[in-house]
Amino acid sequence: MVYFRQVNIPSRYIENAVDQVSSLPGVGRKTALRLVLALLKRKPEDIERFANSLTDLHANTRWCKQCNNLSDTDLCTICSSPFRDSKTVCVVGDIRDVMAIEGTGQYQGKYHVLGGIISPMDGIGPSDLFIEPLIERVASGETTEVILALNATMEGETTAFYLFRKLSPHSVKISSIARGVAVGGELEYTDEVTLGRSIMLRTPYEVTLKR
Repeated sequence: MVYFRQVNIPSRYIENAVDQVSSLPGVGRKTALRLVLALLKRKPEDIERFANSLTDLHANTRWCKQCNNLSDTDLCTICSSPFRDSKTVCVVGDIRDVMAIEGTGQYQGKYHVLGGIISPMDGIGPSDLFIEPLIERVASGETTEVILALNATMEGETTAFYLFRKLSPHSVKISSIARGVAVGGELEYTDEVTLGRSIMLRTPYEVTLKR
């Protein structure tokens, strides 16, 4: 028998499944056990669909070559859309931020996903992020405005300032979302109305520096 926090688990297969599920962010072993037991009650065909969806996810999902968003093809649906404003690029840290902004329905430009933010404490520097393609994108002259929509944290502000310094030599307007987003807050947890207004009421980044 395998003992799991004073709970008797009669199967090594259940234990192995719990180990895998609990490896996901924010999922503790108690929650993992509850999910695994729930899966055991599903029909075999349901389990097969569930497993196949994860296999397909890993095999077929890729990063957009232009903006680094998740996609099923080389270019994501936003980058390939002829109805989006290609001259305006909103820079975010994570794909979840793209989803949050898209949920507002207030932005019709395109995106650039850094894949994180500069965080020396976590060993993440500029070279670890998708920054150089952004510089090249702006240097091409096709972008007229870059919106820095990064989390209102110390790391987010550090990343925004670094990007501002890198982009300043180019002929492009650099703006920042309005501070309807609370200091210390993360975009993905901001309500859609507040986030939408923050995008629409964006200000030149130089003004942000003077505050």
